[in-house]
Amino acid sequence: MTEAALDSALFWFRRDLRADDNAGLGAALAAARRVWCAFVFDRAILDRLPSRADRRVEFIHESLLALDRRLAAAGGGVVVCHADAREAIPSLARSLGVQAVFANHDYEPEAIARDQAVADALAAEGIGFETRKDQVVFERREVLTGGGTVFGVFTPYRNAWLKKLDESGARELAEVPFSPAPAQLQPPPPGALRPDTLPLEAMGFEQTNLTELGIPAGEEGARTLLDAFLPRIDRYHERRDFPAVKGPSYLSVHLRFGTVPLRRLVRLARERAAASEGARVWLSELVWRDFYFMILSQHPHVVGGAWKRVYDRLAFEDDPALFAAWCEARTGYPIVDAAMRQLHRTGYMHNRLRMIVASFLVKDLLVDWRRGERHFADHLNDFDLAANNGGWQWAASTGCDAQPYFRIFNPVSQSQRFDPDGKFIRRYLPELDKVPVKYIHAPWTMPALEQRMAGCTIGSDYPAPVVDHAVQRVRALAMFKAATTDA
Repeated sequence: MTEAALDSALFWFRRDLRADDNAGLGAALAAARRVWCAFVFDRAILDRLPSRADRRVEFIHESLLALDRRLAAAGGGVVVCHADAREAIPSLARSLGVQAVFANHDYEPEAIARDQAVADALAAEGIGFETRKDQVVFERREVLTGGGTVFGVFTPYRNAWLKKLDESGARELAEVPFSPAPAQLQPPPPGALRPDTLPLEAMGFEQTNLTELGIPAGEEGARTLLDAFLPRIDRYHERRDFPAVKGPSYLSVHLRFGTVPLRRLVRLARERAAASEGARVWLSELVWRDFYFMILSQHPHVVGGAWKRVYDRLAFEDDPALFAAWCEARTGYPIVDAAMRQLHRTGYMHNRLRMIVASFLVKDLLVDWRRGERHFADHLNDFDLAANNGGWQWAASTGCDAQPYFRIFNPVSQSQRFDPDGKFIRRYLPELDKVPVKYIHAPWTMPALEQRMAGCTIGSDYPAPVVDHAVQRVRALAMFKAATTDA
C-alpha cells in the first residue's frame, strides 16, 4: 500500500497503548489522509475475569485516559467500545466509512482467531485489514538456526538474535515517529464513547489499589519508571535476584500493555551494553520476551500442554488442600508465602520469587503446573500468555530450555541466598517480624522458648510446613522418571 493511498482508516489499539513509536499507528498515518483511533474493552476477555476489581482493567483505563488526551492535543481521540471486538471493529469501521483498519500483530492463538474473524468480516464489506510488527523486535521465524529451524534453546537463540540485529544495522529498532499532519487525526464522532465517558463502573468493574500501590499508567508512567531505572541499570545483574532490593525496572506491566515501546528499551540497553554488564544482562532479559513469543507462535500446543510432549504424561497428585495452601500463602515456607502475598496484594511478583513458588508448587506439592499458570494469569498485572507459559514450563521442566527436572529448588536455601536478612519475608509476613534471622527462613526449627519470645507459635500464629521438602524431592524425581520411562 503506497503512502496516502487511502482517504480514511481506523487504527485499532490493543496491547500498544501509546502514540510514540507505534508501528501500526505510524502505518495508518502514512497510508490514509484521515485516521480515527479506537480501543475495545473486549467482553470476550473481560467477561471471563474472576474479579470485578482487576488492576489490569484499571491500568488500561488510566492509560487510555492519558492516550486520549495525547491524541486530542493533535486533533484526534480514542473511541472506546465495551463489546465483543469481533463485532465492534467491523461495525465501527462500517459506520465511519473507512477503507482499511490497521493494528499491530498479536501472537496468541485466541487473538489470531479473533483477528482472522475481524479480517473476514471487514473483507465482506470491502474494507482492508493490515497489521504490523510492534511488540517484538524479531517474530515468528525471523531468527532461525543454521539448519533453518526454530530454536528450542535460549542462549543460541539470543546469540543469533543479536547477530541478526547487528547485521540489520539496527534497522529493526528504527523509531516510528508520531507526527500526524494537521487535521489528519479525527476526533471521535458525535455520540461515541471516550475513555472519560466510559468509566470502569459502567463496564461492571471497580477501582482497585492501583494508585495506592504507586503503579503509574500510560506513556508518562512508563517514562517515569524508565528514568528511575537507568541510574540503576549498571548494577542490574547484581541486584535483580534480591526481592528486598530495588533491582528490576518494574516496566513489565508497561511492556505488556505497550505503554512503552520495546524498541526504545532495546536501543537504550544496546547503547550501554559495551560498558555495562548490567545493561547486557537486561538486554538478554528483553530477548527472552521475543524467544517466548516465538515459541508460542511456532508451538501453539504449549497453551495447555507441555512443550516437551512426553511430560504430558506426568502423574501429578493435585492434592486440592495443598494447592489451596499455596494459593492462600499458608504453606509454612516463608519465602513462598511472602511471595504469594505480594502477588495478591500488589499484582506483582519478583521474578526470582516466581521461579521459587512455581518450582515449589510442581516439585514439592506435586501439583500440575497448569493450575499455577492459571492462578498467575488471574492475578498478575503483567500477565502475558507467552511469558507466563514459558516461565511456568521452565520451572516445571516441561518447556524449552527448561530447568532440568532433577534440579529442584530448595525453598529454604533459596530464601537464605536471596533474602538473607528476611527483609522481604518480614514485609509480607508481619507475624514473623520478631523471629530471629537464624530461624526466619525455616521458623519450624525455632525452639518453643524462642517461639514464645518472638510471639510466633508455629502451627498457630504461622503454619507448620505442609510438606517435607526432602521427602517431596524424592517423590518428584520418581514422578518425572516414571513419565519418561519407556516413552
